[in-house]
Amino acid sequence: MKRRIVRRLAGALCAALFSLAAHAQGDPTVRIIVPFNPGGGSDLFARTVSPGLASALKRTVIVENKAGAGGVIGADAVAKAKPDGNTLLVSDFGVYSISPSLYPRLPYAAKDFQPVVELARFPNVLVVPGSSPFNNLADLLKAARKDPDTLTIASAGNGSSPHLTAEKFQRAAQIKLVHVAYKGAGPAIADTMGGQVQMMFTGLPSVSEFVASGKLKVLAIASASRSEFAPEVPTFGEAGVAGFESSISQGLFAPAGTPAATVAQINAAINQLMAGKEMAQRMQQLKVSPRQETPAQYKAWLDQEAKTWSQLIKDAAIKVE
Repeated sequence: MKRRIVRRLAGALCAALFSLAAHAQGDPTVRIIVPFNPGGGSDLFARTVSPGLASALKRTVIVENKAGAGGVIGADAVAKAKPDGNTLLVSDFGVYSISPSLYPRLPYAAKDFQPVVELARFPNVLVVPGSSPFNNLADLLKAARKDPDTLTIASAGNGSSPHLTAEKFQRAAQIKLVHVAYKGAGPAIADTMGGQVQMMFTGLPSVSEFVASGKLKVLAIASASRSEFAPEVPTFGEAGVAGFESSISQGLFAPAGTPAATVAQINAAINQLMAGKEMAQRMQQLKVSPRQETPAQYKAWLDQEAKTWSQLIKDAAIKVE
């Protein structure tokens, strides 16, 4: 029995070492699949880390956009890829923590992915047009309570993170807004700036330049404390909605079954990259703080988020076909 166990462990160790050796030879190209169109947050982070990852692994790393069905097409391609570390996914946390509860006929499950490393996590902010009469959250809440189902709130689409955050906000603030779903964050932000809709939830990195130019105003940030990148913006708790928090996470995933040694190697490479001075400066420009977590730590956070959003989707009867 003991000899059999030793032989199995030796075989598993040899397989892992062979995998790493093959990677070191630089033969297969590593593909990072982004399940959304170019120019979005996931695409930005994938292209930000890919050169450093290529250098650390001594391999060619390419970023490939495979958009469609709210990220499902690209995510499914990675879920069904060979688990050898050559096909990876960079996406927001929704493909893992939200989509499995949102889509009744989703072709993959969260268990089909191995979380590898979190690239960034940043809180949502509530923005209004620069020309909006609302200069603080109290004014907006007063108007929303006076005339329910009148004020409009944009999102990147039904079931998107901004949509679910808006639903959570309405429950926390005890107000009713009119949801306007767009096909992507870009059009939603553009119409919010133009005043076609009255507010939107998004991450600060997506709108910081528009806030700086006066095209948008930030009323509150959905975190426990103020952001170092926007210290003048109050938290929702400070502004009158106690306990309301909501964050966006961008992470890197591999197909389930990817060797633990390969996962650890990629995790260490990304964490080392994030700890470097050059990447720290880049993250500062993007107005996010780099993360330093193990695969297990990231998975634990994703699983907790999945429970939170699953319950909200059920309570709000949100359905996406």
